[in-house]
This record gives sequence, C-alpha cells and structure tokens, in this order.
Amino acid sequence: MKKLALSWHVVLQLAGKELRSLWRDRLLLLFVVWAFSGAIYTAATAMPDRLVRAPIAVVDEDQTVLSQRLIAAFIPPDFLVPDLISLGAMDAGLDTGRYSFVLDIPPGFQRDVLAGRRPALQLNVDATQMRQSFVGTGYVQSMIQLELQEFVQGERAVAMSPVELAVRMRFNPTSNSAWFAGVMEVINMATMLSIILAGAALIREREHGTLQHLLVMPVRPTEIMLAKVLAMGGVVLLASTLSLRLMVQGVLEMPIGGSLALFMAGVALHLFATTSMGIFMGTVARSMPQLALLIILVLLPLQMLSGGMTPRESMPEVLRTVMLLAPTTHFVSLAQAVLYRGAGVAIVWPTLLAIAAIGAAFFFASLGRFRKSLAQE
Repeated sequence: MKKLALSWHVVLQLAGKELRSLWRDRLLLLFVVWAFSGAIYTAATAMPDRLVRAPIAVVDEDQTVLSQRLIAAFIPPDFLVPDLISLGAMDAGLDTGRYSFVLDIPPGFQRDVLAGRRPALQLNVDATQMRQSFVGTGYVQSMIQLELQEFVQGERAVAMSPVELAVRMRFNPTSNSAWFAGVMEVINMATMLSIILAGAALIREREHGTLQHLLVMPVRPTEIMLAKVLAMGGVVLLASTLSLRLMVQGVLEMPIGGSLALFMAGVALHLFATTSMGIFMGTVARSMPQLALLIILVLLPLQMLSGGMTPRESMPEVLRTVMLLAPTTHFVSLAQAVLYRGAGVAIVWPTLLAIAAIGAAFFFASLGRFRKSLAQE
C-alpha cells in the first residue's frame, strides 16, 4: 500500500532535474527570456491604432493661400513634414514606397472653392499597408474638411446635433491599443512556452535515453508527469509574473484593475492544462520536428479563436461552441475581467472552475497516453 502512495519528495527531485536540464539548454532559456520581454513590447507597439509618422507628399499645382494651408495641416507626429514634388514624380514616389500618401491639388482650386463650385482633390494612397492606408485616408479627409470649412466660413464650426451623445470610455480611457496587445501577448506566450517546454522535455528525455533510466527506478508515471508539469509550469508562471510587472505595468504603463494574485491563480490553472497538452503531444511525436508541427496545428487555433485576437461574438456559433473546450478561451475571458475590469472571485469563479475542469481532463488524458508510451519503451 505504501508503494501506491504518491511521493512528493520524488516529484520535487524530478522537478529539480527538469529545471537543471532547462538551465543547461541556454538557447531555449534565451528564447523564454525574449518571449516575455522583447516579444511583448514588439507585439504591443508594432501595430498602433493611430497614424504615426506617415510619409506624405503634395503636388501643389494651385500655389495659393488655401493650398499652403492644406500643406501646413499635415504635421508630426501623425505625418512627416510633406515633401513638395512635381506631378511627374508622383508615380515614382508611390512605386518605390517612398510615400504612403500623395495629395494632388489641381490648378484653380482656391478660385473654384470661393466660387461655390465643388472642385476635386486627388489623394493617391499606397494600400499595400492596409491598416495605415485605411486610418490615414480618414485622417486626410477630416483635416481637409476642417481646413476648407475654416477658410470659407472663417471658423471651424461643428454642426449642431439634435442629440447629445455622452461617451464614457471605461477600463481604457485613452484607447491605448498597446495595453490590450501587451496582455494578449503575455497570454499567447504563456500558452506557447508551456506547451513547448513540456513537450520538449519529454522528447529530450527520449532522445538522450534518460527516460529508460527512469523506468528502472522506483518512480511512478504520475510522479514523472507531475514533475514536468510543476517544473515547466513554474518557469512559465515566474516569467509571466515578471513580464506582467516589468513589461506591461512598467514599460507599457498599463494599470492593473484587479487582483494580480487572482490573475496569477488563473495563470497557474491555465498552465496546468497547457503543460498537460504539451506532454500529450510529446507522447505522440517521436522527434522535435514532429513536435513542432503538432504545436503549430494546435497553437494557431488556440490563439486565433480564443477571443484574444477577434471577439468571440463575431465568430460562427460552431466555432464558439467548440472553443469552449479550450482552456485559452476561458483564460482570455478571465484575464480581461480581472486585469481590465477589476473583477473579483465572486465574478470569475465559474471561469476558474472551467479552466480547472479542462486542465484535469487534459492531465488525465495525457497521463493515460504517457503510461502507454512508457510501456512501449
């Protein structure tokens, strides 16, 4: 009967062995450090939701006060200082990617505006960068309308609306996209690294022949698997905590709305599920390349369909239902509720329970597969 009892002393010793093995793999360790530092900052700041230093040129064929006012309206940091070019240089500037926007002001433009006609301005847009072109086109249209209104009427009068709309931006009053992207990238990296580290640890054991050594020792498969879950999950948990403190709160200056301890408890439950998934894939794959292919097949749906990149409400109902079986779906909901909206245990306990249940299911499924793979060694 004593033999059937789980020995936590053995589990901790095996976990220490896993940590020492990870410490010797300096390349993988460096990847962990980058994933929770530089990758977080890059993902949060690489795609801003506003225009930043967009290159623009102007073909001024009118040479009037109005055309000069339009040119002066394009100022940093939204745009670079406009280059004044000739009509013949417009196509070359767009073809080489030197300019994202080229505004052509035709001759007689001011005269036609003052005469009450509706002259046309031509805005040429490099649409290869779709996000910048879409946002920038709206910027240019708004700026031109304001300048024309002020030139003709002498003031920038705003049309009175019969209804007053009071807008209150909650949880992200400055609409800073880096806050959302930073947290979502921490979640993505925690999911990816926990699966990779757990699966790679098992593959590494098999390739180095140490798994056979463990089989001749008085060690149970449950203890081996628990050691890998604790070791690799602990590494990712520590990295996630430091990344949230140093990168998200420090560098990105995002305020944490709720309890950080509650969020880290959710991270621990999520890592329990994802490390179990990694071990399961490690038992299916026979080599590192096979494991990498399996991770790609699993990781992309987890990241794209969990609600972190696209709201779940906009997805087909079938996908929404299927993704309820994924721990990342509930974890993203938990992160947004706790970190942004300041939710407490009374609100998120069903989400925590769902993550724990999914994690337990993955753990026992992986344990069964792990035992079968050990029997085949």
